Amino acid sequence: MIGRALFTSAAAAGAVAVAVYLYRRRKGAPTPASVASTPGKKTKALKEIRRVDYTTPPINIESVRLVAKLDEPNASTERGKAVSIIETALGCYYNPSVPESELVLHAEDMDVLEVAVSHQGKVKSILSPGRDYVYDAEAETLTIQRAALVGNGSDVFTLHTVVAIDPEANKQLQGLFKSSGIFCTQMEAEGYRRMTPHLDRPDVLSVYTVRIEADAGSCPVLLSNGNRTGAGALPNGRHFAEYHDPFPKPSYLFALVAGRLGVLSGQFTTAWAKREVTLNIYTEPECVDQLEFGMACIQKAMRWDEEQFGREYDLDVFNIVAVADFNMGAMENKGLNVFNSKCA
Repeated sequence: MIGRALFTSAAAAGAVAVAVYLYRRRKGAPTPASVASTPGKKTKALKEIRRVDYTTPPINIESVRLVAKLDEPNASTERGKAVSIIETALGCYYNPSVPESELVLHAEDMDVLEVAVSHQGKVKSILSPGRDYVYDAEAETLTIQRAALVGNGSDVFTLHTVVAIDPEANKQLQGLFKSSGIFCTQMEAEGYRRMTPHLDRPDVLSVYTVRIEADAGSCPVLLSNGNRTGAGALPNGRHFAEYHDPFPKPSYLFALVAGRLGVLSGQFTTAWAKREVTLNIYTEPECVDQLEFGMACIQKAMRWDEEQFGREYDLDVFNIVAVADFNMGAMENKGLNVFNSKCA
């Protein structure tokens, strides 16, 4: 059953998601919209976004270096001990065609622990809250003064942020959430801002380098976009994995999955570059015996893309995750597709 959804195109997967949403709604089951509100919190009003109001982004974010410390045991915040720490370093430069202004990033439902800036690899300077930046939890924005970002007349800078989030308490199932012991992300359309401050819009493309740290017992599998470039053990029973995707992508195509998962692996050789691509399908351990058909479908679909559209896969690994607690039918993140196994 899982394999049948893996054979679909992005458009078909979107259709499956809509169908599942309508089915669940008809049956009275929870849908992403119905679980969006948290008890004791106001439900935010929908904001209309019009194409004719488009403005050029004030900055370009060429690179993102992200460290996700899942269930960080040494975290000390108002959220308590079961929090995750997200550290980012954004390689930025101001867009010369945009008038000078303060920088407003999207940032929703997080504790901002540190904001800093560095220039040309030098030691970062810690910015002062209230003077250099303001986090407005109600407006869901992190506003940083331009004067605090530019140095010696240069509009090129690296913006560093450290925030604390609580994936297990994330009942919107947007951003990074944890369910049944598995960390998972849903970033489309505006979920990335619930994980870390960012210019969370589809016309900002960045090259991502990611490091995930987690408990090795509860999260033996650590996945993100791109090729895995490193892995190893850490103190206190934790471990890490590092990934790099050399191709720029918008924030809504970022993905992260961590947990106790089984896997079926296969191979695919691309038609022209003769690249040997490792194919991995991850799911709950008790469902691994259902993956053979899915693997055959993936291999046929990749060959069909080459023959029909001349599109050749550009990474060394293609990871697919099918889990019961994913909030949508499917999400076609770059190099790390995520499916809901209940409707696959």
